[in-house]
Parts: sequence; structure tokens; C-alpha cells
Amino acid sequence: MAQAAAVHHGEHETSFWPLPTGLAVLFIPIALTAYFAWHMPLLGLVLGGVAAALLAVGIGGWAREFFTKGAEEGLGPIAVGAFIASEVVIFGTMFAAFWMGRIVYAGQWSAWIPSNLNLTLALWLTIILWASSATIVLAERAMGRNDRNASLGWIGATFVLGLLFVILHMNEWAHLAAGGFKLGANIYSTTFYALTGVHTSHVVVGLLIQIVLFVVIAARLMTPERVTFFRASSLYWHFVDIMWLMVASNAYLVGGLR
Repeated sequence: MAQAAAVHHGEHETSFWPLPTGLAVLFIPIALTAYFAWHMPLLGLVLGGVAAALLAVGIGGWAREFFTKGAEEGLGPIAVGAFIASEVVIFGTMFAAFWMGRIVYAGQWSAWIPSNLNLTLALWLTIILWASSATIVLAERAMGRNDRNASLGWIGATFVLGLLFVILHMNEWAHLAAGGFKLGANIYSTTFYALTGVHTSHVVVGLLIQIVLFVVIAARLMTPERVTFFRASSLYWHFVDIMWLMVASNAYLVGGLR
């Protein structure tokens, strides 16, 4: 018993870094509420800035603590699998709502399809996102060879592709909204923005994860023997890319059929 107590690592139980990270998560919805619901944009921006700073400090400190003091316990793949399973449930409810609306309002649906719905852009978004799956695989393989420069380069390429996806997608939303296809206008527009919005939020989370991954590798905290975080990040990104096929096929193809 004494020996077991001597080798026990307590940094996870006594870590300071979950505190700023948790506060950031608390401040984000308050900032959004202040900006959009309370009509206090300055307060919303201040709280949003504080949340961003706390999130950066918290996650950065947490990652550094783990890679300098922690030890991988082999539960990473199980945890990521459980997390993705919960994400499947979230997307499943969104798809169910979309399909229910498509069936119930089948007679009115064709009148709601916007004339400026760009199926070609949806194809390009798919190509961009799937190309990013290839680049993150190359980044992971490079890290396995301990080629940090190549790994950082491929992570950078993945980030650029993901960011391009977000920018083009948001531009598409603005284009559709300008034509009258706005959130709340009808059941198609509401479920369209719900599906694509939830997916895009996951892309943004993936981009934030890649920033942390980039910093960890650049700081030489990660080694080829400790790449669970890399594998988890890559697996999450692949999940987001695969889910886009279902989101796009429903939001653009199933929804856009007259």
C-alpha cells in the first residue's frame, strides 16, 4: 500500500488549469447572451475576450502540464470513441428533425427551395474538407517518423483547408440569407441552418484543437511515443469530414429536390 501511494501521480486531481478552462466555458454563453439577447454588445465583446483568453491559457497550461508531468494511461481511444458516439446522437436528432419536416411539409417544400442554392459550392466544400483529411493523415505519419517540421507543415495545411471551408460556408449563408432564405423563414431554412451550423461549429472546434496540437508539437512536448492526443485529434477531424457527407447530402440534395 505504501509503495502504491508513493508512485501515485496526483497532478490530475490537483491541477489548476481546469479552473480557467471551465470559467471560459461559463463566460462564452453569457457573452453571447449579453450581445444578442441583452443588447449589450460592449459587455458581450468584453466577456467574449475574457473567455477566449481564459480558454487559451487554460488549455495551453493543461496541455503543457500533461506532456511534462502526466502519463498516458491507454484510455484515450476509448474516451474518443465514447465522445464520437455522443456526437452521433446529437447529429442523429438533427437529421430526424430535418426528415420529419421534409415528410410533413412535402407538399409545400418545393416553394421553399431557394433559387440561389449552390450545389456546386457544396461539392467544392466536400472536396476541401476531404482534402484536409488527407493532410492530417500525412501530419500524423510525419510525427510518427519524428519529422516535426513536416508534421507542422501538414497540420498548417489542414488548418488552412478547414478555415477555408468555414469562410466559404459562412459566405454561402450570407448569400442565401440575402435572397430571403433566412433562419426561421420556413421549416427548410430552419433545419438547413441548424444542420450546417452545428456541423460548422464542430469544424471550428476541430480548428481550435489543431492550434493546440500545433503548439504542442512546435514546443517539442509531444514525442512519437506519446501521440494519443494526435490520434484523437485526427479521429475527431475524420468524423467531422465524414459527417459532412450526410449533412450536405441532406441539406443540399434531399432538401433541394423539388
